[in-house]
Amino acid sequence: MKLLELGLEDCVEEIDSQTVFGYALFKSEAHAKVAYPLEGYASNISGRGFHNGRFVQRMRMKAASNPLINLEQANVLSLIESDGIVKGVRYKSLVGEEKNFHAPMTFVCDGSFSNLRRSVTNPKVRTPSWFVGLIVEDCSSLPFANHGHVILADPSPILFYPISSTEVRCLVDVPGDKVPSGSNGQMAKYLSTVVAGQLPLKLRKPFLQAIDKSKIRAMPNKSMPAIPRARPGVLVLGDALNMRHPLTGGGMTVALTDIVILRDMLRTIQDFSNAPALCDYLQDFYVLRKPMAATINILADSLYKVFSATDMVEEVRRQACFEYLGMGGMFSSGPMGLLGGLNPSIAILIFHFLLLTAYGLARVLLPFPSPSRLWIAIRLIWKAPSILLPSIRNESLMPSFNFKWLMTYRYTIVMSLFMLSSIYFLV
Repeated sequence: MKLLELGLEDCVEEIDSQTVFGYALFKSEAHAKVAYPLEGYASNISGRGFHNGRFVQRMRMKAASNPLINLEQANVLSLIESDGIVKGVRYKSLVGEEKNFHAPMTFVCDGSFSNLRRSVTNPKVRTPSWFVGLIVEDCSSLPFANHGHVILADPSPILFYPISSTEVRCLVDVPGDKVPSGSNGQMAKYLSTVVAGQLPLKLRKPFLQAIDKSKIRAMPNKSMPAIPRARPGVLVLGDALNMRHPLTGGGMTVALTDIVILRDMLRTIQDFSNAPALCDYLQDFYVLRKPMAATINILADSLYKVFSATDMVEEVRRQACFEYLGMGGMFSSGPMGLLGGLNPSIAILIFHFLLLTAYGLARVLLPFPSPSRLWIAIRLIWKAPSILLPSIRNESLMPSFNFKWLMTYRYTIVMSLFMLSSIYFLV
């Protein structure tokens, strides 16, 4: 939808991109399909899976075709500053020559490994896990065509999704700071012995073949809230500004939405020479981006916590989430509308989180709340705030609350959630 707004919809054409209409969730032998709520949208609206490099090259070609745009490939070394105002960049050309380039406005968008963000923002980067990626060269191995596949494995999820008419990208989430070494065969052993056995039968053989044939790569999954530091003459965008766990693939949704917002703001500007005034004006950008960005960010980080299980209580919550989404109707269309950016709303996100908690409690307590079941229910509610509240705090959505007090005195939260759950299921 955002590519259409930007006139860039042809950038996902001619790269063998694949339409994606929803997800298939797998847990043990059970599975459930959840679709994007696309009723009422044009027929060309869908998710897309593709080779990222091909998409980026198409955008570069699109930019190069505009006579007002000059493209130069180089390595940016630093920002040029004078009297607190960013005046441009210092860079090294492909032939090794260092040059300065001056401009009234500089946009920093050098990705998750940005070398420039520290001079503009105050980053707080977390790495909750790693993605180990490989390509399965058999698109017919996917149980459901035109769907992403999420396997709720132990201890964390595994993703499969089509990126061309013949290839499927597999991403295995590995929690922690490190991954098994690939140089000594430990990575291949981990994938074949720990991961393969948890996959649906249709995916196991092609996955094992891909371990031998495909180049295995590891990428740190980073999460970083947007903490802008107002600097005249510069604006940070994309993963250089804001990251969330990539489980939901929300990074490009946020980035393209940011570009639409920024484009509409810049269209009204006639003079870029007054850097301080322009800086004050662009502060509204961070307010306007909040509904979409905060919703996607909170959902991604919270969903990763729910889909990962290291103890019995977390497994109960994960099973409840699997069943909740599998019920269809509003129970799947609401979360999928949030995930796809179709209906970005923090209120709807919290509403479904409370319903999910209530459903989890009902699963545990019914038909009879034995002492052991009651203990699990109490722990389930007790742990609930740690799923959502840290992400809400990171997005600066609760400035009027003392977060430490809220986390320390969980009694209020426990009782509130318990009452909401009881009322909902009694009704």
